[in-house]
Amino acid sequence: MAFNIGLSGLRAATSDLNVTGNNIANAGTAGFKQSRAEFSDVYAASVNGSGKNALGSGVLLSNVSQLFNQGNVNYTQNALDLAINGNGFFQTSNNGEVSYTRAGYFGTDREGFMVNNFGYKLQGYAVDGNGNLQNGVINDLRIETASQAPRSTTDLDQVFNLNSTNAVPSNTPFDPGDPTTYNSSTSTNIYDSQGNAHSLTQYFVKSDANDWTMNVLVDGRNPNVPTSTTPFATTLNFTASGQLNLAGLASTDLTVNANGTLDLTNWVPAAPDSSIPPVWSANGTNTPAVPINIDLRQATQFASSFAVNSVSQDGYTTGQLAGLEIDDTGVIFARYTNGQSKAQGQVILASFANVQGLTPVGKTAWVQSFASGEPVVGTPRSGTLGALQSGALEDSNVELSDQLVNLIVAQRNYQANAKTIETESSITQTIINLR
Repeated sequence: MAFNIGLSGLRAATSDLNVTGNNIANAGTAGFKQSRAEFSDVYAASVNGSGKNALGSGVLLSNVSQLFNQGNVNYTQNALDLAINGNGFFQTSNNGEVSYTRAGYFGTDREGFMVNNFGYKLQGYAVDGNGNLQNGVINDLRIETASQAPRSTTDLDQVFNLNSTNAVPSNTPFDPGDPTTYNSSTSTNIYDSQGNAHSLTQYFVKSDANDWTMNVLVDGRNPNVPTSTTPFATTLNFTASGQLNLAGLASTDLTVNANGTLDLTNWVPAAPDSSIPPVWSANGTNTPAVPINIDLRQATQFASSFAVNSVSQDGYTTGQLAGLEIDDTGVIFARYTNGQSKAQGQVILASFANVQGLTPVGKTAWVQSFASGEPVVGTPRSGTLGALQSGALEDSNVELSDQLVNLIVAQRNYQANAKTIETESSITQTIINLR
């Protein structure tokens, strides 16, 4: 029996050496999780069970488990490298074959799909044509590398203060080229359907204690008639406390809406020719089907200098892809040269009730098994799922010093079991030599 016991010990020590050696070999493999050999003793049993003085029959490799504790996060120079800080696995697809990994080596293939270094496609929530995430619909994540189409301006929101201590200009009539005929001015870029920028300038002329006239020109021209320099005029009236009196808004050129906003309708985008002086005419773009809504409802008139506190408009010119960013919730943002950003999708993570039940398939990946249970899919930082770190990789969780000690222990165990077989061999030889 000692031969079999020693042989089982040799096999166990060999398995321990193999597991430890594999851990050491993968100490530099991103996303790798170290394994541990687990052994149990063996006793011979009969129908009535073993007696209280039963002798052992050796050792058995009962399991090789993987330790899924967190590895160190190492920062890289690739924005598409991803590390999971916490629970969860990336879900990848190889022509429909789903696997799970912690190795975040990701890039894009020639079609723009996000893939790992084996060409497996990263899974997540895609976006519709308007950039809205389609939560719940899992797809191959794809980065749109085409230029961003321009968008014409439809909304212009401004918050400004007109100086109540200003005097009514003594020089009249209003002339945009003569600063003495108005009190203050501000300009904002707006965009036509081809992405051309146009300067919308507002000139504010005080006409009474609480009354102002706002003159509007686009590129120094009448918004509707490019050959004219006559501005659109609107009367602004303020209350005694300095707030804009919406009931006092009046304009023959801009449409005054019931909610107190103004609409610039039938704007004709224009451009000059090369003659001297230049002749202005329509630049060939579409007249906006939707008017430009101008919101001045937060404007004030206080005894402080003229200031524009905030201004925003929703138009932009054509943009080229300038870079990608991925936040800790997995949302992929594309940055464009026109200053815009757009969601491209959202990375999902999967968790399992029993991660030890996952089946390793190589390439630092696992597949689901009956023992692991069904994957629970969600976005990073939701539920118990961890957060994503862009531009980083999770290192192997192998601690080399521990593994080298294990290597020595496994070697000693192998030698000791070999000694058991050698001793049994000597005893057997003694018996054979009896005469």
